[in-house]
Amino acid sequence: MAEDHDYSQSNVPQEQRRGFWAMFVVMLGFTFFSASMWTGTTLGNGLTVSKFFLAVLLGNLILGAYTSALAYMASSTGLSVHLLARRSFGKRGSALPSAILAITQIGWFGVGVAMCAFPIVTYLKEKGVECNIWIPVIISGILFTTSAYFGIKALTIVSLVAVPAIAIGGGFSALKVFCDNPDAWNTLKNFTPSGDSALTLSAAVALTIGSFISGGTCTPDFVRFAKDRRIAVSTTAIAFFIGNSLMFLFGAVGGMFYKTNDISNVLVAQGLLIPGIIVLTFNIWTTNDNALYTSGLGLANITGFPKKYLVLICGTLGTIFAVTLYNNFCGYLNILNTFIPPVGAVLMADFFVVRRKNIKSNAVPGNGKPAILAWAIGTLVANFVQYGFKAINGMIVAFIFYVYFVKVFGGLKETEAPAEEAPAEVAQPSNDEEAKKEEVK
Repeated sequence: MAEDHDYSQSNVPQEQRRGFWAMFVVMLGFTFFSASMWTGTTLGNGLTVSKFFLAVLLGNLILGAYTSALAYMASSTGLSVHLLARRSFGKRGSALPSAILAITQIGWFGVGVAMCAFPIVTYLKEKGVECNIWIPVIISGILFTTSAYFGIKALTIVSLVAVPAIAIGGGFSALKVFCDNPDAWNTLKNFTPSGDSALTLSAAVALTIGSFISGGTCTPDFVRFAKDRRIAVSTTAIAFFIGNSLMFLFGAVGGMFYKTNDISNVLVAQGLLIPGIIVLTFNIWTTNDNALYTSGLGLANITGFPKKYLVLICGTLGTIFAVTLYNNFCGYLNILNTFIPPVGAVLMADFFVVRRKNIKSNAVPGNGKPAILAWAIGTLVANFVQYGFKAINGMIVAFIFYVYFVKVFGGLKETEAPAEEAPAEVAQPSNDEEAKKEEVK
């Protein structure tokens, strides 16, 4: 069998770990998500400038704390979110969160392919060129699938090119707004939302959190390659603050001055057609290949087959159903998104509470009931309790109930699986490595 360079069934060995900048560009590219600009438009139209920045700050603080905790877990163990799930849901039970994550990410991949294809057709039509929608759909699907197939190295290369392109394109566009509209700052400063578009601060923070908390749950799939916990946590926290904030800002400015929620459309409206298409493609590419990478790891955990071949299947399905998903599935995907944060809460409860004295133990519980029941209750709360922030409500409830159910159904020691059933064997560090880790701490 060919060597698994994505470590879909094991932890990432220390010699394959990466430094700050390699991890930072991957995580920043991951947070450059076009759908976040939709949220930015909603926030910009529903809040004053001061409340907009406050909502983004508070939302990103919560998102950053959540994803940083997952990053700490991943870098400590070298495990993907799917293999971390085995430690609480059990080997068979982990198929549940893996299936939810895989289906959701394939769905978003298909939506992203269509999001890339439709504007390209529109742009070409404006130039007098008729183009069948399936041409850009197939080309986009192949591009995005290719980088996911080749794994973390390809994701890094794409991000190294895409992140500067998006940042430069977006920054130039924002600057052009103020150059073309001398009174732009006063327009922003004096803007007062009205009617149905007005948002409360709590509703705005909830939108900010909800925009990426599901994708954030997949953070371990990428930062498990970080050399140490300090790099994993810092790159994750900074990326979510910068990436998410920029996407919200681009969406807000575009919605207010150009009546569109995508920076690529803003660039086109500013007469920059080619840069608009380039930024659009890169913006979606950096998130879509990550989504496909995660779905491949999820199916690898369920089936035991190599991740790279499963990525091809996932990419093909997402591409074939891209238009259908774009037109019909966004609502269902948003519902599925409420199923995911309680998974992250269960993983954190297992790592920081149940295994706090032995965080590197990969013992697999023979009984996954505590995790499954806690996840189910958290999901119900997230969907039906209207008070507060839905995702946060579900996470808190799932966290508490998991710890409680572990005590009720028996702790890990009583249900520990034989060593050969453990999902990954974490290499024991040398004394020198232990000393270095203590210095990091």
